[in-house]
Order: sequence, then structure tokens, then C-alpha cells
Amino acid sequence: MLLIKILLGLIGLGVVVFVHELGHFLAARLVGIDVEAFSIGWGKPILKKKVGNVEYRLGIFPIGGYCKMRGENEFQEAYENRSNAIPQAKGTFYGVSPLRRIVVAFAGPGFNFLFTILVLSIIWGIGFEVSTLDNRIVLVSDISPGEMYPADQGGLKTGDKIIDINGNPVTNYHDIQELIATNPEKNLPVQVQRGGEVLDLMVRPDLDKSSGAGKIGVYFWSEPVISAVTGGSPADIAGLRPGDRITRINGEDFSYTVALFKILRSQPPVLSVDFEREGRPMQADLILSYTDTGAADIGVSYEHIQFHTPRLSPVGALLKGGKESWKTFVLSVKSLALLFRGIDLTQAVSGPVRITYMLGDVAAEGFGQSFGAGISSMANFLALISIALGIMNLLPLPVLDGGLIVLFIVEIIKRKPLNPKYISVFQTVGVVLIFGLMIFAVFGDILFLTRR
Repeated sequence: MLLIKILLGLIGLGVVVFVHELGHFLAARLVGIDVEAFSIGWGKPILKKKVGNVEYRLGIFPIGGYCKMRGENEFQEAYENRSNAIPQAKGTFYGVSPLRRIVVAFAGPGFNFLFTILVLSIIWGIGFEVSTLDNRIVLVSDISPGEMYPADQGGLKTGDKIIDINGNPVTNYHDIQELIATNPEKNLPVQVQRGGEVLDLMVRPDLDKSSGAGKIGVYFWSEPVISAVTGGSPADIAGLRPGDRITRINGEDFSYTVALFKILRSQPPVLSVDFEREGRPMQADLILSYTDTGAADIGVSYEHIQFHTPRLSPVGALLKGGKESWKTFVLSVKSLALLFRGIDLTQAVSGPVRITYMLGDVAAEGFGQSFGAGISSMANFLALISIALGIMNLLPLPVLDGGLIVLFIVEIIKRKPLNPKYISVFQTVGVVLIFGLMIFAVFGDILFLTRR
């Protein structure tokens, strides 16, 4: 399974990088810059073929890629030769106007944004299956007593059904997660349905410094109806089956599934489980075993809400794809801003290893449900990664596309070519920064994988 996840992750990441480099490639050809090589992957080429003046390559390391344009590093040669000007031969990178170079630099991120719109439009056009949970909540303080959370302070109670957050309608738990996670430390009006009345409350999500997301201290409410039983697990050995509804555990009412966390905390060796099967009351004893961390798995999963989104017309799908892309863009920018809020960067910053693993994990989990769910899960995550790649590359940092754009804007303002020395220093600083960030990200990836 791990190999499948890695393979799916590499394929997905390769697609996103291919789209980015394709943008640079097509823009360079369009503005008159000769492309010497176009590669997917880094390192020594394991496959290469020359078509016209372009050599197409497949690198030995499948993460990343590049579009090598003629003369793009001539600033370094000019600096080493102590020249005050960069050669501007026809067909070279610096042989075209700075405005055309800006077009080439922006085209990579631009293609990532267009790719996101295209992918999400296709997904909404064909429709996809969604697996989620109800918008009913359980307070964390009811499972782990002793600490007050924003949900408690705001007056929420276990069993409340959240129907609106900050003016946004809420229909499932995914909506709650998204609206809370993207608005840390902001006062959010919350409407809840409690019994037969609707209450207007206010919560202020805390900032989770391990991820940068907002949190209010709630779990999902999931009905304790078993949907699957793992073979050889305590539940399987005790005779529990899909469709059984658990009503009591060790004499305590079992109204929602996360109540099991509280019960297992005392590490009982046996769980006395009362349940209903086709309306008949039954009882079984589950013999547990605990890991070194004190965790135990009884071997059941519970029913989720499954629904298939409607198939939209081509125009409707394009509009929806554009809207969802913009929503993803805003979410990504907000997440980037949270990096400067004192969060744990080893948790929040992902390198290529973690991104590959997460992408493969999302795809594998989706395909485990159905082929359609796998495609939609992978496509949605690809869209997120594509947007993130586009935004990161537009940051005004040396080496990145955004840094190049800044250089070329300065050149336009000054109305004369930049000194190779300044470009070289700017790019060298960028290499050091990016290399340091990559080391940091990979270190975080190693910590992430050791916790798996």
C-alpha cells in the first residue's frame, strides 16, 4: 500500500510540475526565446529525445522539472567576466524585452491557476461522490473534561447542529472545519439549532500553533451504526457486524462514536457492548489490547453521509470551477499568511516528500471507496497543490518567478538593463534561502514520516 501511495503521489506531483513548466515553455516559444531543454524530473536524464531544437528529458528524480531557455544564465557569465552588460543575442532570454520576460516568468504560475480551474470544472461537470459527516457537534470538553475551549466559552453544547458560521450556510462537518480553520482569532457569529429553536452565538477560534489553523474544541457527531468491521479485530472476534447499532458500552449510554475515546482512556481490558441488530437487543464482550502509547482499536468504522453532486452544464461547471478555484486561492493565501503568526513551522511547512505522501494517501483512500471517489479526491488535492505552487512561485523572492518579475519591473522603471553583478547577488541570495527552506522542509518531512 505504501508503494501505491508513493506512486500515486509522484504521478500527481509530476502532473502539477509538468503544467507549470509547460507554461514557461509555451510562453518562451511565443515571445521568441529559444528553449534548449524541457525536463520532467531532476538529475541525469534516463530518457531523452531531441525534436527540432528542443531536447525533451525525463530526469532520474521524478519530483520537479525545468525548462532550460537559451541564455538564461548569461548574467552569471557576464558577472564572472566582469562585464557591465548581459549579451542580448536574438533568441536568448535576455535578448527579448523585460516585458516579454515577465510574461514567461508569470506563465508558469498562470498555467497552474488555469489547470486548477480546468480540473475543478471537469470534476463539477461530471459530478463526484462526497463522504462527510453531519453538522451536529460534540464538545471536546465533554470527552476530555478539565479545559475550556472557544466552543464552551461561546455557549455551544454537545448535540447542537451548526447551521451557519459568519453568514455562510453549514450543511455538514466539512463546512464547519473549513470555516473555523481559515478564521483563527476572529469573532465569528454562529447559528445553531438546539431542540426546536435557533440560537445566535459567537465564537472566537484559537490559533493552533502546530498547523496555523483555527480550532474551537468540537468533534463531529456520528451515529454509532457500524458500517464495516476489520477482520481479526476485537469487534470481529466478538461477533459484531455491519448494520449493528451500539447503544451502551460498559453500562454507559453510547449516543455518538467519539464517546469511545473517553471510555478507552481508562484502558479497560474488556468492553461490554450492548447493541441492536435488526431491532433485537444483543450483547458482546470485546477483549482489548493496547499499544505502547495507550491506544486501542476495536476494529469498526461507522456510517458517513454519502451524496453525489449534481452534474453541471459546461458553462455551469466552468463557473463553479472558477468559483472553487478562487476559493482555494484565497484559502491558500490565508494559510501562507499564518506562517508569520508564530506557528510550528515543522508541522506547517511541507516538503516534496510529505506532499508526495499526502497526495498519494488522499488518492489511495479515495480509490479505496470507489474509482470515482479516488479520481475526485486526487483531482481536488491536485488543484490545491497546483494553486499553492503558483502562489509560492509568485512570491518576490530571488530565484522564484516572482523574484524575476521584480527584477524585470525594476529594469522597466530604470529603462536600462540591470548590472549582471546585482542580478548575480540577488540570485545567489535566493539560492541560499531556497536551499535552506528545502532543508528545513525535508527535516519536517522526516519528522512527519517517523510519526506515521
